[in-house]
Amino acid sequence: YGGNTSCVEIAPDGGPLIVCDAGTGIRGLGKRLAGPATAHVLVSHTHWDHIQGLPFFAPLGERESKISVYAEKRDESLGQVFAAQTDAAYFPIPAEEMSAQIDFRELGSESDFEIEKVRVRTCKLNHPGSSLAYRLDADGRSVVYVTDTAPFRHLLIEREFIEAAPRPGTPLKPSDAKKLAAMRQGLLRLCEGADLVIYDTQFTPEEYQQKAHWGHSCAEDALEIVREAGARALVLYHHSPERSDDEMDALVAQHRSADIDVLGAREGLEISLGKGA
Repeated sequence: YGGNTSCVEIAPDGGPLIVCDAGTGIRGLGKRLAGPATAHVLVSHTHWDHIQGLPFFAPLGERESKISVYAEKRDESLGQVFAAQTDAAYFPIPAEEMSAQIDFRELGSESDFEIEKVRVRTCKLNHPGSSLAYRLDADGRSVVYVTDTAPFRHLLIEREFIEAAPRPGTPLKPSDAKKLAAMRQGLLRLCEGADLVIYDTQFTPEEYQQKAHWGHSCAEDALEIVREAGARALVLYHHSPERSDDEMDALVAQHRSADIDVLGAREGLEISLGKGA
């Protein structure tokens, strides 16, 4: 299945290059492009495994490149957030010396905008420090990218990391339950009728009981959302780094069903949603 961190290319027919997250997988994409590029990078959140590949994205070194980076608005500017990872203590080339034209675009938790002919919508997820899901509609098809998120029934995880998970069965505060219900409804709207949903399924139910406060889901949670939203296919994503290929095969097989096409994300996987696909 591979060991790169989160990065998915979305390729509309004749449209812009769109990349969901800039984990280490974006390095290989940059090598394949082999020259200047215009790219739009949709960042779910700025935890390390979702941005660590960006300084190694080859088009950033090309003066003719135009790179737009989208992420949720924070207290400090997005330019400062991304420049921090190229501080001299960590990286030999400071951000200001990268040749490409880089445009940082701050998003709200419920944004609705267009990248050329692609409509992009977002909603907020249940993850430490916050995270955004993205829906992309183009060519009469739709893809939803959902990582990282915990389920919406047990624990509200907002701005700060929680040191330990509460005991299973601990009642939710009414205010937390209300926020979780709103998040869940927002995600259901985003996934409604989608052709493909790529969903964080890092944990098994047993692992989730120990690490609920980490902000990740199980395949069962993803299937529940996908079914309720009437989406057509699910890609299990953001695998546990402890999971072997054989264990991943078994996990995918376990969750195959008659009503939803279920796949496991892997290096080089290509899925066509074109007409007749």
